[in-house]
Amino acid sequence: MTTRQIGHFFFEPKGYDEVNHATHEYKEEIKVGYNLQRKVVLMSIWAFSPLVLYFDPTLFGIFSSPANDASFTQKVALIWLFIAAAGVIYRTVQLFFIKDVQTGLAWMTKILTDPFHDIKLYHMAPLYLLRGELFDSMTPEHYPARVRRRIRLKR
Repeated sequence: MTTRQIGHFFFEPKGYDEVNHATHEYKEEIKVGYNLQRKVVLMSIWAFSPLVLYFDPTLFGIFSSPANDASFTQKVALIWLFIAAAGVIYRTVQLFFIKDVQTGLAWMTKILTDPFHDIKLYHMAPLYLLRGELFDSMTPEHYPARVRRRIRLKR
């Protein structure tokens, strides 16, 4: 969750998305899942959650007191796992009501399969970064045929 969202925060340009022919405002409007504002709230909860454990090592009686740093780290990991699961469940159920059940389930499936899809898409990214390629240089002639057809239809 953290690396993916940090990528959205710091590496996605907020201006016009030339590859997809969409403005930042348009993309925020059509997002089904977590738009930038929702991500800020979720990531803030995630970032500040260890503070609660730091001040109350038992987390209001849920955990036994940590004996060492490793125990503290394990408890932080459990809290983060809970936050991730709660965020997915919350948004899925919310989508059931504001859209429909199919949209909620489709979004949840997308979120749960994203890590595997991201590996397929980005496994070569570190090599490209080492070569100094910070941006995707794909131009319209490199787009898949279905994307080129969609772009032509919009114009």
